[in-house]
Amino acid sequence: MKKVSFAEFGGPDVLQLVDAEEPHAGPGRIRIAVRAAGVNPVDWRVREGQVLGAHPVELPSGVGLDAAGVVDEVGEGVTGVEVGDRVFGEGSSTYAEFAVLGAWARIPEGLAFEEAAGYPSVVETALRVIREVGVRPGQTLLVSGASGGVGSAVLQIARDRGIGVIGTAGPANQEYLRGLGALATTYGEGWVERVRRLGPVDAALDLAGSGVIRALVELTGSPEKVVTIADLGAPGFGVRFSGVAGSVPAALAEAVDLISRGRLHIPVEKSYSLADAAAAHVDSQAGHTRGRRVLVI
Repeated sequence: MKKVSFAEFGGPDVLQLVDAEEPHAGPGRIRIAVRAAGVNPVDWRVREGQVLGAHPVELPSGVGLDAAGVVDEVGEGVTGVEVGDRVFGEGSSTYAEFAVLGAWARIPEGLAFEEAAGYPSVVETALRVIREVGVRPGQTLLVSGASGGVGSAVLQIARDRGIGVIGTAGPANQEYLRGLGALATTYGEGWVERVRRLGPVDAALDLAGSGVIRALVELTGSPEKVVTIADLGAPGFGVRFSGVAGSVPAALAEAVDLISRGRLHIPVEKSYSLADAAAAHVDSQAGHTRGRRVLVI
């Protein structure tokens, strides 16, 4: 099978499309014929060799956590899923023609593989950081870097829970954020005052790692009211860095519920082939994403 792999840490150029042995579903796992794989910031952070305790790496390594496809092997002890089912979920080395998943759910009716691949890690992360930051219904959550996949999910999940949202993003994504129910403003010079004019902030999330931690602490009044998934220096300000996943099966179940109720939709901004995985990483690292980027197999 074809698989994207890297034998050394570095830039996007270390990614290679190689021939590899097919993986197989062990106990408690399923294998899918991958139709699409989600591109997440954690993918290129791992490729660069950033120290992420939840994702130890042995070289050479495959790439990717999220995928959607068709079940073609069911491991020992697995129930409730059969060969031929359309599923999405999280596993390892998903930038490949076949991948083993450790957590999965059936794809909601009407959702294409390309769209489904963009949800698993994104929804788990969104649910986790909303929980960790402690924001409650009736309060207001500030989301810095709100137009990407996690930001799109956070805004919609928060609104579904009765939480007000303020989002920062580039000028081109202001209407997109408003369409998700957020009060929107641009980042850049003067952004803190622009946020203040939109109203008081009870909690804040940093999803882009753009050096805003000090300002978010100032806006919320306490480092305990700020959580980041992108700034490894945040603990120096007393701010929690959230990098260890919670229950992916529970997140997938909630994603299915939200999608089925029409309360969650994350658009696919751009699709790539397996051979163009390096280009997908370049674009992901550049930021300014609206929704998700995925590889289509």
